[in-house]
Amino acid sequence: MDAESSSSLELPHQCRQFTISEIHSATQNFDYSLVIGRGGFGIVYKGTITNGETHLVAAIKRLDSTSNQGAAEFWNEVQMLSKLRHCHLVSLIGYCNDGQEMILVYEYMPHGTLEDHLHKFQSPLPWVRRLKICIGAARGLDYLHNGTGIKHGIIHRDVKSSNILLDDSWAAKVSDFGLSKLGPINQPSTYVNTFVKGTFGYLDPDYYASGRLTRKSDVYAFGVVLFEVLSGKQAVDSSLDEEHWGLVNWAQESMKEGRLKQIVEYSIRGRILPKCLKDFGRIADRCLHSNPKQRPTMAEVVFCLESILALQEKANHTLQPSGLGIFGNKVSGLLSWSNGEKSGWSKRSLELFFDTIGVGNKILRRFEFGTINVATENFSEDNKISRWGDGFMYKGRLKNGQGVSIARHDFDSRFQDFKILVALLVKLEHENLLQLLGYSVEGTQVFLVYEFSLYESLDRVLFDPEGILLDWNKRKTIILAVARLLLYLHQNDVIHGNVTLGIILLDESFDPKISDFGLVRSLLVDEINCVEVNPIRETFLYITPEVHQSNRVSTKADVYKFGVLILETMTGRNIRRLTRKTVWKDWWEGKSHYIIDHRIHANFSVTARFILIGLLCIAKVANRPTMEEVVAMLTNKNLPIGKLPMPTWIIENDLDDTTDAP
Repeated sequence: MDAESSSSLELPHQCRQFTISEIHSATQNFDYSLVIGRGGFGIVYKGTITNGETHLVAAIKRLDSTSNQGAAEFWNEVQMLSKLRHCHLVSLIGYCNDGQEMILVYEYMPHGTLEDHLHKFQSPLPWVRRLKICIGAARGLDYLHNGTGIKHGIIHRDVKSSNILLDDSWAAKVSDFGLSKLGPINQPSTYVNTFVKGTFGYLDPDYYASGRLTRKSDVYAFGVVLFEVLSGKQAVDSSLDEEHWGLVNWAQESMKEGRLKQIVEYSIRGRILPKCLKDFGRIADRCLHSNPKQRPTMAEVVFCLESILALQEKANHTLQPSGLGIFGNKVSGLLSWSNGEKSGWSKRSLELFFDTIGVGNKILRRFEFGTINVATENFSEDNKISRWGDGFMYKGRLKNGQGVSIARHDFDSRFQDFKILVALLVKLEHENLLQLLGYSVEGTQVFLVYEFSLYESLDRVLFDPEGILLDWNKRKTIILAVARLLLYLHQNDVIHGNVTLGIILLDESFDPKISDFGLVRSLLVDEINCVEVNPIRETFLYITPEVHQSNRVSTKADVYKFGVLILETMTGRNIRRLTRKTVWKDWWEGKSHYIIDHRIHANFSVTARFILIGLLCIAKVANRPTMEEVVAMLTNKNLPIGKLPMPTWIIENDLDDTTDAP
């Protein structure tokens, strides 16, 4: 629709016209800190629209004067979205047309775009969630093609992952209708002659060659999205070989050669039922057929994807996941059990849970509160040794002389998290993991009693100038022990979540035991590759960059924190006094001896190797090694690591670095 006809446009009452002053107020005069994205139309801001007593968070898209789009695309978007209402289409709240300013106001999508999560946030989406996102987007496109209820169907003309938005429930919503065209309904072969527009990598070759736009052009672009979702590769991806920078050719050739499994993104490999993978690849390939008439309709795509989802979910509920060996079906039942009270918590329900959670001969002992109170000398400050989740860990001694460590937990609404924690502690067994003996419940507090004769926590030993010096052999032993324990956890689908010096407890022989499972996450229980976290609950200076971006964490977060632990242990400096930039620069310039703790007398090549491994662990998530690779590098001195290039964030003085504390 052109700008001249816009004055006669009749819009439904749901679409409101805003004044420029309202837009300025909502965006704080287009404050750059509120920018949440940018595209071909212009910059998108997060703003708050005020309507009387109502405040609504919105995405506000401002036309850029340098954009290839303009008034025609602006009014086309207003016309299209003001008439369309569907749960899988982004809703247009209103618009502003004031002089040179052309602004569109949409409902705000908290989880950003599909493109963000596939290529930018480095927070892998689980397979089932990917399927549901594809189904939502496909339903939205099917509605455009056949279900609008208006005289003509609509061809989107710019289907791509950056135009698929995700709401707070991860539901997909198709957006950006600036290039959309009306087309006759129920006539798939009928085309619209138009100038070729769209995004390279998603363009239908038939449309590009002939200028004939059909609904099957949207189907082609959606096929690209499907392979993008499966592989994690971009539509035009420089990581592919030089002959196949285009995702389509690479994916299609891989299928022809029977290598479909190899193109699946690493984070979801092994999570897809083979038949589901085969059917998903087949429907994606059909969408990309060179002959538009041979491509499926979006209705067929929806049906096929829904069938794949049903089969996958049935398999997830029927088959044992690969990591279930140490847990068994009993745990899942216990974790979902509740007595119907708020948060499922009461002293009785918790004691019943403890009494039934034991495995084999490992039954948890119920301690009287008076017993542990005496053991810790009324939980004296002298016996407080480290933070544990939201509480503290205390050392104590029972009347029979047995040394114990006791974690005090103040109860709140996270009862389910606590049950997961206890279930894992009962099932996991490792020489460097605190073994749970029993429990005690007193009022709203719960105490977990561990079998351990404690000397001190690692941070207190390492940073105490008057304490006992840890020599190189002790530090190396501690680093290796923690690495092997993390590998054990990851092999059993468990993320620790808070690996820091303060939660590593040392006995009289300086053998380490990891404590503080207050942030532990079970990939098995969540049935996904990465889980939601609350960064506020993490030790602030150890929060990984990807958590800042997405509040989601994977096993690579443990790797990152282990890297920080290595650097602190090797330098003898707390992270508050140590910056990643300083370490990288000194290593890069061959000055590792400046940062290594001078009190540990050891072969420089060995200690420098440990520094390098620590730096590898704190790299961007896509470049971090796994804990299996870390253990191999730490234990095999002949295993080549290679020399890393200096990160761009050092050269550019990037602010994502940890800053020095005063």
